[in-house]
Amino acid sequence: MGQTRFHFTAGKADADRIFAALDAAFEDEGLPLAVLEVDEANDIHELSLYADGDVDAVEARINGILADLALPKQVEREALPDIDWVARSLEGLKPVRAGRFFVHGAHDRDKRRSGDLAIEIEAGLAFGTGHHGTTAGCLEILEQVVLRERPGNALDLGTGSAVLAIALAKLAHIPVLATDIDPVAVRVAAANARLNHVKALVETVTAPGFHHPIFARRAPFDLIVANILARPLMRLAPEMARHIRLGGSLVLSGILDRQRDAVISAYVGQSFRHVRTLHREGWVTIHLKR
Repeated sequence: MGQTRFHFTAGKADADRIFAALDAAFEDEGLPLAVLEVDEANDIHELSLYADGDVDAVEARINGILADLALPKQVEREALPDIDWVARSLEGLKPVRAGRFFVHGAHDRDKRRSGDLAIEIEAGLAFGTGHHGTTAGCLEILEQVVLRERPGNALDLGTGSAVLAIALAKLAHIPVLATDIDPVAVRVAAANARLNHVKALVETVTAPGFHHPIFARRAPFDLIVANILARPLMRLAPEMARHIRLGGSLVLSGILDRQRDAVISAYVGQSFRHVRTLHREGWVTIHLKR
């Protein structure tokens, strides 16, 4: 049975208050909670809480918290179906090579070569199969950064199917924290880590942004990779600076060519310096150092 997403909108100030209250109320249950800016011009932020089991009781608690804050909202429900979208999307896809990495499905195991760092991705409900130009670009730059800098502690922020976390674990043999806002993606990421025999190195956690206490425990990181989108990456620049050690590297992607300069400017403002930009299929992958 799939999960249920409870969601509603609010302005930023109210959204921050509600997020803090819901986070405290549901901390023991570990229910994933997220806030996303959906309309900057009109100050509209969407809050989502994911639950299973007795969802009626969860909704009643949400409404009670909103009432206590004097911020009543129309809470909507969305049933998340158990549809294997990636299984469908992988049909007919060819394996991908990026540097030493070879990303493939089970049906292409016979195409692995001696010396490949093979990453097998099991079809599941998550993005990031390695076929997108952003993922391939990250793999290429990560190989160079790891071989040059020898990081000892890494973060894959917005891990999706955990391609990048698995790549880091296989190449560097270091502990990697793999987080995502989507609990379904985190389950798929954990399964893929097991499939690729790096479960002991890859810790998967459902966490929105840097609010989760796992970041305080695992930081500072020597290397952070984040293949998400340009605007969230720009907003995260101050948090990235706080969670990476001096001299550490960032590898950022999910960025269109035309967004490159704005993203770099956001990080230069946080005392990062630009090292390299890799262009691939209209997207860029950016390497920065703190």
